[in-house]
Amino acid sequence: MICPNWFILYNKLMKNFIFFIFFFLALGALPTQAVSDIVPFTPQAPTANWDDPRQQDGCEEASALMAMAWVRGENSLPTAAAEAEILKISDYIQEKYGESRDLYVADVVTRIFYDYFDYNDVCLLYKVTPEKLEEYLKAGHLILAPANGQALANPYFTPPGPENHMLVLKDYDASTSEFITNDPGTKRGANYRYDRDLLFNAIRAYPTGFHLPHPAVDEKTVIVIKKK
Repeated sequence: MICPNWFILYNKLMKNFIFFIFFFLALGALPTQAVSDIVPFTPQAPTANWDDPRQQDGCEEASALMAMAWVRGENSLPTAAAEAEILKISDYIQEKYGESRDLYVADVVTRIFYDYFDYNDVCLLYKVTPEKLEEYLKAGHLILAPANGQALANPYFTPPGPENHMLVLKDYDASTSEFITNDPGTKRGANYRYDRDLLFNAIRAYPTGFHLPHPAVDEKTVIVIKKK
């Protein structure tokens, strides 16, 4: 039996259609590169010079530097260059604003991102919840979170840990209920994982100054960085 021409054409079209359906399904299943894989890391004291007060209190500078390296698509932060830049940021804000140690989240945004780096795709997220953190991370943004470093219970911190600390949140692993971070408070801070509730409970915005008293209620405000 000889098939009509239209039937032969129909079979060819269906075979091509099925091929493209499977092709695009397979393409969609390919893993994409997570934000956590492409954020360069540096500790706040890249050469372990913790005696330098600028580096001892340089978590905000280091966190912002990591975020900007991600924004710029850089693959790494070489040790010497990272140290020089952290010191440069610290000296700049000390000279211009008179304080470079503890920085309130809004001052990190205006003094470091807006002023020093001239980068404006940054905003504050007030009254944050764990779900909001996960939402912004899932959307492909970075988060800089101020925290009570002692409450983080990081075994690599010099005990009891920094009272005022800032770190980069890069991703959230729902399978383990952990935030994936770049924590500049230790040389082992790249891709450091914190339990979801532990990290959220540690979030606390601290005032600009030097170990000034904290508000009676912990302020859950973080910084969101978007890549243009």
